[in-house]
Order: sequence, then C-alpha cells, then structure tokens
Amino acid sequence: MAEVTSYGGMRDADCAAFLQWCLPRLGLRWAGFRRVRGTVCKRIARRIRALGLADLEAYRARLEADDDEWQRLDALCRIPISRFWRDRRVFDSLAHDVLPALAAAARDRGDRSLSIWSAGCASGEEPYSLRLAWRVDAEAAFPSLGITIVATDVDETLLARARAGLYRRGSLRDLPPRLVGLAFEVSDGLYRVREWLRRDVTFLRQDIRRDLPDGPFDLILCRNLVFTYFDGVLQTELLDRVCRRLRPGGALVIGVHEFLPASGSPLARWGVSGPIYRFLPS
Repeated sequence: MAEVTSYGGMRDADCAAFLQWCLPRLGLRWAGFRRVRGTVCKRIARRIRALGLADLEAYRARLEADDDEWQRLDALCRIPISRFWRDRRVFDSLAHDVLPALAAAARDRGDRSLSIWSAGCASGEEPYSLRLAWRVDAEAAFPSLGITIVATDVDETLLARARAGLYRRGSLRDLPPRLVGLAFEVSDGLYRVREWLRRDVTFLRQDIRRDLPDGPFDLILCRNLVFTYFDGVLQTELLDRVCRRLRPGGALVIGVHEFLPASGSPLARWGVSGPIYRFLPS
C-alpha cells in the first residue's frame, strides 16, 4: 500500500484541493505551487493549529468570514529561495556580456550611473550578486560610471536579513570560489558582505502586485516570482508595468524555467537562448 503523505495530520490530497481553491483568489496559480506545496501545506497546518481549528474545512470557513486571514494566507504562500550567483550561467552572462553592454550604452548617453532593479529580492543574495557581477568586468572598464541597485520584497523579515548582510555557507554554494574572499569577511562561521558591496544597494519593502519603483532602469531582474507563482492575468499586467520601467535597449532577466506571457511586449532574447531579454520598443 502506498504511503499517504500528510502534514501535521493534513493529507496531501486535501491540502492540494484546498490550494486549488484558494490560490486563484490570491492571484496565484496552482501550477507554480505543485512542486513546493509541501512547504506551504506545513505552514497552513501550523496556522490551523495556532487558530485552534479542527481541519481545513474549518480554516476555509474562517477565510470566508475573515478578510484579514487572507492576508495571512498570502504570506504563507511565499516561497523565498535565494542564493548567491543562483543559476551560474545567468550571472556569468550578466558579468561578462550584459552589464558591459549596458554600461557602454549608458556612457554613450552621458549617464553617470547604471540603474538596476532586483524584484522579489528575498534575503538579498541577488542584488549583492549583481553588485559583485559589476565588479568582475564592467567596473574597471567603465571607471567613470557608477551603479545603483534598488532591491524590493514584500517580506520585512527577509529584508532585515538582507540589510544585515550575514549569510551561512550554503547561500554561497553557487558562487565561484575566487569571488568569495572578494565579497565576504568570515566571522564565527558566518559570511558578512563587505562594505563596498553594500554601498550601492538599497532595500525597499514593496509588494510588486501593488507598488513598483519608479525607474527607468537599465536592467531588471524579476526571477522565480511573477512568472512562476502569479496567475496569467497578473503576469501579463505586471510584464507591461515592468517594461514601462525599462529604458529602451535595457534588459529583463526572468527565471531559467520561466516563460513570458504572450502579451506582445517588445522584448527580444539577448543571445540565442536563455532567460535574458532586451527591451526594444518601436
């Protein structure tokens, strides 16, 4: 007999059915949660116990009677997975190709800095990786050009970790070894981001579904969030809003397993394949 997966007494099949009911009401899609539902179901099981409720049916009734509980559920459905240099080929391409090309365009326009937005930055590994990628090639080649990175996330707890800049070794496992000493000081088994790496990164609490930084940006990273977890309508709406914050000729990076909605946005792949696109408005 096959073992039945459960989360604190909640059967996997029951939680899956519950998620298929509630996710669309949050503007989220079941397909994005299928593989990670175990994490979400465990959180929901803990929430049910904390509320003193009997089961999922009781929790569903609570949701139908309490609008504020939907906000709690929305928070339970966040999946923050973040590492330095995550998807190494992407960051290698950013360091050696994309950032130098964007820097050359900025210099030719007479700009003094390159502007970047890291959307859904979680605990900060991505924006710090971007600053490090700039250091690898472009910084020496464009000494008169600065860089500013705006990093946004909805979760204040994660943002506090990002601002602290302290990480365990596991967060660095994708980072090329030659860059570890350049980027970090080691203390008591923790890796602290060096001051030069922090200097050009600003963290802001924003929910991308409601608030976006003003721009314009030369480069936007919107990876493993909108085009994984949000429903099709919201994906199309946000892609349009994100593109409006891109400078013509700027770049958009999505997750390596993500696809853009067929919205007619003026985006062309940067290179033959991969998750990097150039914004080419007519």
